Amino acid sequence: QVQLTESGGGLVQPGGSLRLSCAASGSIFSFYAMGWYRQAPGKQRELVAAITSGNTLNYADSVKGRFTISRDNAQNTVYLQMNSLKPEDTAVYYCNVKWIGVGDSWGQGTQVTVSS
Repeated sequence: QVQLTESGGGLVQPGGSLRLSCAASGSIFSFYAMGWYRQAPGKQRELVAAITSGNTLNYADSVKGRFTISRDNAQNTVYLQMNSLKPEDTAVYYCNVKWIGVGDSWGQGTQVTVSS
Protein backbone atom coordinates (compact mmCIF):
# COMPACT_ATOMS: atom_id res chain seq x y z
CA GLN A 1 0.00 0.00 0.00
CA VAL A 2 1.29 3.44 -0.95
CA GLN A 3 1.00 6.48 1.28
CA LEU A 4 1.42 10.07 0.11
CA THR A 5 2.36 12.53 2.85
CA GLU A 6 1.97 16.22 2.06
CA SER A 7 3.44 19.21 3.84
CA GLY A 8 4.08 22.90 3.33
CA GLY A 9 0.64 24.47 3.22
CA GLY A 10 -0.37 27.46 5.29
CA LEU A 11 -1.41 31.09 5.32
CA VAL A 12 0.50 33.56 3.17
CA GLN A 13 -0.05 37.13 2.03
CA PRO A 14 -0.70 37.95 -1.61
CA GLY A 15 2.57 38.00 -3.51
CA GLY A 16 4.15 35.53 -1.13
CA SER A 17 5.55 32.06 -1.69
CA LEU A 18 5.01 28.54 -0.39
CA ARG A 19 6.60 25.21 -1.20
CA LEU A 20 4.53 22.05 -1.02
CA SER A 21 6.11 18.63 -0.65
CA CYS A 22 4.65 15.17 -1.18
CA ALA A 23 6.58 12.07 -0.17
CA ALA A 24 5.55 8.59 -1.29
CA SER A 25 6.17 5.66 1.02
CA GLY A 26 5.20 2.02 1.22
CA SER A 27 5.01 -0.23 -1.82
CA ILE A 28 6.41 2.07 -4.47
CA PHE A 29 5.59 1.16 -8.06
CA SER A 30 6.70 2.67 -11.34
CA PHE A 31 4.76 5.83 -11.95
CA TYR A 32 3.51 7.53 -15.08
CA ALA A 33 3.02 10.99 -13.58
CA MET A 34 3.15 12.86 -10.30
CA GLY A 35 1.22 16.04 -9.79
CA TRP A 36 -0.77 18.48 -7.75
CA TYR A 37 -4.49 19.22 -7.89
CA ARG A 38 -6.47 21.77 -5.95
CA GLN A 39 -10.06 22.24 -4.90
CA ALA A 40 -11.52 25.53 -3.77
CA PRO A 41 -14.83 25.70 -1.88
CA GLY A 42 -17.75 25.14 -4.23
CA LYS A 43 -15.50 24.28 -7.16
CA GLN A 44 -14.37 21.10 -8.86
CA ARG A 45 -10.93 19.66 -8.26
CA GLU A 46 -8.55 20.87 -10.96
CA LEU A 47 -5.07 19.98 -12.13
CA VAL A 48 -2.45 22.53 -11.08
CA ALA A 49 0.77 20.93 -12.33
CA ALA A 50 2.12 17.53 -13.28
CA ILE A 51 5.42 15.94 -14.22
CA THR A 52 5.71 12.65 -16.07
CA SER A 53 8.34 9.96 -15.68
CA GLY A 54 9.85 11.37 -18.88
CA ASN A 55 9.99 14.84 -17.31
CA THR A 56 7.24 16.35 -19.41
CA LEU A 57 5.69 19.24 -17.51
CA ASN A 58 2.08 20.37 -17.60
CA TYR A 59 0.68 23.47 -15.88
CA ALA A 60 -2.73 25.01 -15.58
CA ASP A 61 -2.84 28.30 -17.48
CA SER A 62 -3.66 30.14 -14.26
CA VAL A 63 -0.34 29.18 -12.63
CA LYS A 64 2.08 29.27 -15.56
CA GLY A 65 5.08 31.44 -14.78
CA ARG A 66 4.32 31.40 -11.05
CA PHE A 67 4.39 27.74 -10.00
CA THR A 68 7.12 25.17 -10.60
CA ILE A 69 6.80 21.42 -10.16
CA SER A 70 9.83 19.21 -9.59
CA ARG A 71 10.63 15.78 -8.23
CA ASP A 72 13.39 13.95 -6.40
CA ASN A 73 13.46 10.36 -7.57
CA ALA A 74 15.79 9.19 -4.82
CA GLN A 75 13.38 10.52 -2.17
CA ASN A 76 10.17 9.59 -4.05
CA THR A 77 9.10 13.17 -3.49
CA VAL A 78 7.38 15.75 -5.65
CA TYR A 79 7.45 19.47 -4.92
CA LEU A 80 5.38 22.47 -5.92
CA GLN A 81 7.06 25.83 -5.58
CA MET A 82 4.39 28.53 -5.59
CA ASN A 83 5.43 32.14 -6.09
CA SER A 84 3.46 35.36 -6.54
CA LEU A 85 0.50 33.79 -4.82
CA LYS A 86 -2.93 35.30 -5.36
CA PRO A 87 -6.13 35.07 -3.28
CA GLU A 88 -7.63 32.91 -6.04
CA ASP A 89 -4.94 30.29 -5.37
CA THR A 90 -6.63 29.59 -2.04
CA ALA A 91 -7.66 25.93 -2.00
CA VAL A 92 -6.91 22.53 -0.59
CA TYR A 93 -3.99 21.13 -2.57
CA TYR A 94 -3.79 17.38 -3.20
CA CYS A 95 -0.82 15.33 -4.30
CA ASN A 96 -1.54 12.70 -6.93
CA VAL A 97 0.53 9.86 -8.36
CA LYS A 98 -0.54 7.83 -11.37
CA TRP A 99 1.06 4.42 -11.07
CA ILE A 100 1.59 2.28 -14.14
CA GLY A 101 -0.87 -0.61 -14.13
CA VAL A 102 -2.08 0.11 -10.61
CA GLY A 103 -4.09 3.31 -10.59
CA ASP A 104 -3.98 6.58 -8.68
CA SER A 105 -2.89 7.47 -5.17
CA TRP A 106 -3.99 10.68 -3.44
CA GLY A 107 -2.63 12.59 -0.50
CA GLN A 108 -4.81 13.81 2.34
CA GLY A 109 -4.69 17.41 1.17
CA THR A 110 -3.03 20.52 2.55
CA GLN A 111 -4.72 23.90 2.93
CA VAL A 112 -3.23 26.91 1.18
CA THR A 113 -4.77 30.27 2.10
CA VAL A 114 -3.69 33.49 0.42
CA SER A 115 -5.01 36.49 2.29
CA SER A 116 -3.91 39.80 3.71
